Amino acid sequence: MIKIKSFWDYVHSSLWFLPTLIVAFSVFLAIILIELQLYGSENEKGLIERTLLFGLGAQGARIMLSTIAGSMMTIVGITFSMTIVTLALASNQYTSRILRNFMRDRLTQFVIGFFAGVFTYCLIVLCTIRTSEEGEFIPNLAVFVAFLSALGGIGVLIFFIHHIASSIQASNILSSVTNEILVAIDQIYPKELKNEITENDEYITKLMADENWLPILANKTGYLQMIDIIKLRQVARDQKIIVRMEHKIGEFVVKDTTLASLAIDKVPDQETIKLIHSTFLFNAQRTMEQDISFGIRQLVDIALKSLSLGINDTTTGVMCLNYLTAIMVQLASRKFNSSYHYEEDKLRVITQDRNFETLLNESFDQIRENSKDNIIIILKIIESLGIIAGQTKVPYRLDALSKQIDYVSEMVKQNIMSHHNREQINTQIFYFHKLLKDHFSLSQNSKLKI
Repeated sequence: MIKIKSFWDYVHSSLWFLPTLIVAFSVFLAIILIELQLYGSENEKGLIERTLLFGLGAQGARIMLSTIAGSMMTIVGITFSMTIVTLALASNQYTSRILRNFMRDRLTQFVIGFFAGVFTYCLIVLCTIRTSEEGEFIPNLAVFVAFLSALGGIGVLIFFIHHIASSIQASNILSSVTNEILVAIDQIYPKELKNEITENDEYITKLMADENWLPILANKTGYLQMIDIIKLRQVARDQKIIVRMEHKIGEFVVKDTTLASLAIDKVPDQETIKLIHSTFLFNAQRTMEQDISFGIRQLVDIALKSLSLGINDTTTGVMCLNYLTAIMVQLASRKFNSSYHYEEDKLRVITQDRNFETLLNESFDQIRENSKDNIIIILKIIESLGIIAGQTKVPYRLDALSKQIDYVSEMVKQNIMSHHNREQINTQIFYFHKLLKDHFSLSQNSKLKI
């Protein structure tokens, strides 16, 4: 199943799949219109000719189709050039990790497919036109559709130029990445916490230290992209073992190093090892399907690039923090999946999952360290942490947010020399601690009620 999902994700994000479908549709459309003209009754042919805006002889139809086909190939070249330039600019200005988002862009794929499809359509129709010496045949309807497609292509090209100019703007890139992350959050963490205030399952512990853990070595090198947890539970149940993952999804695994450990009394047979390996999917790149951390990494990379000395774009850094805040607000109200997976009421799989604190640290640690003397970014981080704190009453999560503020406070003492700026930041920190104190009080009251 995970291999099918991986293949679909590859096809879905490829630049060739949708254009190929459009070209195939163009071939089918050309054949249908030609057959309609060729085998239609006299009444149908007359109706077709009366509905057309103009009529052309065989030579004129050939000239028109040749002109349209040549123009479409020229525009295809321009479209590819614009796409490549956009990819290069985005990679240099932001991060190479967002190139996959551009390649997945449906409008870019449609435009390339549209022009390639019109070119293919014109070639097929052109081959069927015959002069009077050859036994005259002019598929008028097919020629007219080619003419309309050429007119439509002008609008498509203008809209594509507008789309390319918009797509490389930081706000649109950040919004696109964030929307993809939010969709992934809904799929991975669909349940809300409601009135729950504890998160025992979010702590990854080394259980059953007295068990005889035997290592299973990775059979491939690459990023751990997906785990088929349902199949892995079933394999563990059938073999009466416990599987403990040694890597999180999204981590890089080297071949012949420990991938997982088995609680088993004897060395597992090759069939069992093969079944376990089949539940893991490795790839050369990460995806967001089971790995929200990858999306956060993209936003953090863009922020770090914008705050570098060579670019020094504080506004983009602030926008990155805005979107990271929106992501953490969603996560603050969600129930994280348990790291302990059962099958028939028995523990079968222990996974290494990221928790709220891990994702919070991934969102803010590097940005904080790379903006030690940037007052605007520091104040924005404090504001963001306050917004996130307002969305949760879980003591563990509030404590993680409090640690982040302590890191900011320590950094301010060491790097901000201006008394005015330090006072401004300390005032915001004071209000944050007041908010946090109120939320801790609410959580304690909730405990008493329970």
